[in-house]
Amino acid sequence: MKLLTVIFTAAILLPGQPAPPAVMNIAQAVETALRNYPSIRVTQEQMNAAAAAIRLAQTAYLPRVDGLLQVNRATRNTYYGLLLPQSIVPGVDGVKADNLGTVFDSGAGVLVSWQPFDFGLRRANVAVAEAARDQAQAALKKTRHEISVAAADAFLTVVAARQTAEAARAAVDSWQILQRSIHALVNAQLRPGADESRVLAELAGAQTQVAQAEQAIDVARATLSEFVGLDPAQLSLNPAKLTEPAPEAPEPGFDPANNPLAREQTAAIAQQQRRLDALGRIYYPQFLVQGLAAGRGSGLETDGARLGGLNGLVPTTANFGLGLTVTFSAMDRFALHEQEAMQSANVRAQEAQYQLIATKLRAQVNAAMATLAGARRVALSTPVEVASARTAVEQATARFQSGLAPIDDVAQARRLLVQAQIDDALARLNVWRARLQVAAVRGDIQPFLDEIVR
Repeated sequence: MKLLTVIFTAAILLPGQPAPPAVMNIAQAVETALRNYPSIRVTQEQMNAAAAAIRLAQTAYLPRVDGLLQVNRATRNTYYGLLLPQSIVPGVDGVKADNLGTVFDSGAGVLVSWQPFDFGLRRANVAVAEAARDQAQAALKKTRHEISVAAADAFLTVVAARQTAEAARAAVDSWQILQRSIHALVNAQLRPGADESRVLAELAGAQTQVAQAEQAIDVARATLSEFVGLDPAQLSLNPAKLTEPAPEAPEPGFDPANNPLAREQTAAIAQQQRRLDALGRIYYPQFLVQGLAAGRGSGLETDGARLGGLNGLVPTTANFGLGLTVTFSAMDRFALHEQEAMQSANVRAQEAQYQLIATKLRAQVNAAMATLAGARRVALSTPVEVASARTAVEQATARFQSGLAPIDDVAQARRLLVQAQIDDALARLNVWRARLQVAAVRGDIQPFLDEIVR
């Protein structure tokens, strides 16, 4: 018994075996997409980078510690005169000499610099980094919202394609039944062969419609699989209430600020404003408290004599010091003034962009509400269309069987019935889709998902 269990388990776990279909409803499909879709991970890492930038800005509060250890062997010829600040010609300590003899020199030291106060500049830079993190979080929420809406819409598309395919298959079944009946009558020479040919043509057309509907299902499943990260063959969908009429529900008031796109733009405005605030903290003196401890060693005597051997390799003369350094760049005011003007313009541009987003969102919610109202009206009329088409099929069939109507009347009535059934199924789904659009513009589709699977 244990051997059979091991063999059975091994057979299940063998590589290359297809996984069982994943049965999921629309809420589970959205949840899976939020876990698996790559763009979610992209924005998540961007937010992580923004959080690290905050920690980087906070390191400015720490003192700076610089260490030095140097050993060299060089000449010690000194000279008089002025050199403008540069980094090429080295300064040389020693007595005046003019020879090319070399000696060892060494130096070691530690310099600690700390800024006791900065008129709020470091805090302003931290605020800039925090605003960048807030914007990254808002971008992540917007991305999650967009993926949720796209995954839910893809799920609805699959269900719509399945509904169309079901109606088309029902049409094929009905045409096959009629074809068998007509075939028997033709064989009994009670009906002309043209009637059977017409039925076969209609049957072929219905089979073509089924093939097209199945193709639409495959394409829709492929789109959904892109979001959920599963192979299309592994998807088995549970439509839940999507095949039922959507209930009437009052729509709450609309506030554009609740949409993730508007929230991201609000965060962008805050970030630009924090940058402007930081610029206002730059034009102040910088105060540095500095302490140093250093040692120097040289193979050169004060009279110019050179010590031999390894003299000078070890620092033998020590110094230490503690002081306050104040620096101020007076001419930076002109450049800072223009930078502040540029940043102020950036703030105003982001605020104008928010107004544009809010205007577009109001237009979108109005359009979505109009679409929803129209979809509800269509959904009310399609059941009447189906009932009337079904009655027309029954009457046309009865007249045909009595010899009072041609087969064309039956074919036309059946086509109208199939189209009415498709219209009715899609009308119910279009109401759900319109409600998804309304929820998407409002910025939260979770109540919509809960209503379907509850």
